[in-house]
Amino acid sequence: MFNLHLDPEQLEFRDTVRDFVEEEVKPVTLKADRLDLNDRTLPVEVLRKASQMGLRTLTLPEDLGGVGADALTSCIVTEELAVGDADVAAVLTETSALALRLFSAMTPKQRERFGTAFLEDDDYHLALACREPGDDSALGINYHRPAPDMRLATTATRDGDHWIINGAKDCVANGPIAKLIAIEAQTDKGPALILVPRDTPGLTVSEQPEPRWYHGSCGLLSLKDVRVAAGNLVGISGATDAGRAAPLPQALNLGIGRAAYEAALEYAGLRVQGGRRIIEHQAIGTKLAEVAIRLDIVRTAIWRAAWASDHPDAFADRSLPDMPLTTIAKVFTAETIYRAAKDSAECFGAMGVMRDMPLQKYIHDAMICLHTGDGNSDDKLRIAETLANHRRGPSMLAAE
Repeated sequence: MFNLHLDPEQLEFRDTVRDFVEEEVKPVTLKADRLDLNDRTLPVEVLRKASQMGLRTLTLPEDLGGVGADALTSCIVTEELAVGDADVAAVLTETSALALRLFSAMTPKQRERFGTAFLEDDDYHLALACREPGDDSALGINYHRPAPDMRLATTATRDGDHWIINGAKDCVANGPIAKLIAIEAQTDKGPALILVPRDTPGLTVSEQPEPRWYHGSCGLLSLKDVRVAAGNLVGISGATDAGRAAPLPQALNLGIGRAAYEAALEYAGLRVQGGRRIIEHQAIGTKLAEVAIRLDIVRTAIWRAAWASDHPDAFADRSLPDMPLTTIAKVFTAETIYRAAKDSAECFGAMGVMRDMPLQKYIHDAMICLHTGDGNSDDKLRIAETLANHRRGPSMLAAE
């Protein structure tokens, strides 16, 4: 059954990360001068300390040198980190999730080559490069029609014991800070993921141009005659089942909403108007109650999707409906948290929009979650296809 009783280890994770956020993250990311300048520079020292706590390798199995946290624990940690800063949470979550996916699929020889460096270097982050500039296939859904069979413009040509990669990639999360990038390229046997170290000649990484509609770090990749060993090919593709993946971006979004709510709750308990704290006025009390209700329901949807990701057999035995629970959580979370952040800011009155206050940051962060990716409209169409029992073709497999 779906169990909301956290075990002692999960409670310890939550409390430890919560203390870390209060003591190390917020004092850096919520400085008034930093907020006023809209400075989103990644706090490298904070990321390094988080890595030393094991948050960069959170989901990596213990036998591979990581913590071995399940999807629910990862969501709990991501929420706590995002309360402190969405950018910090995004970077660590991306690397942690990719570590599980990539290192679990690597051969022993590949793990020996890349794993040691990854585990020993607290600044060693990972990136996955799948999207290409001008690729409209990622921006929409052909409702009740097969997905178009698109060939990747980025190509990998075999040259003896090496791959020669040419092409470009867009919107690569963690791209500018990653030391190892998994690049999806078209080979003569189909799409494949190929591991490319950051210092490989011919690989150029630049920051994603403004406007800044992303959390963490994001960049553009240019590959010109990039030469890597044939053994760098990984036996998985870039495609995933987003409907049943761990709902980590949703947990990040929840953390943003919780940060806004906690700021409003604290302020409402301090600000006095008409001889009473404003939380004692019905209008503010009701608004905060509504925000608290939304956050609680959002967390339940995320935890259910996370539990389902940890227990895929629950779909097979019909304990859970055959629905994309993570996609459902994404749609509901994005819309609900944006409203929660706005309502929290309204508790501050005119102060809620001042640049040196964190509320404007929380609203902007929640808006990013609302509009990035495929968008809620496309996600709702995917849910509608599930309701109609429409099945798309299987995900692409990597070339062997």
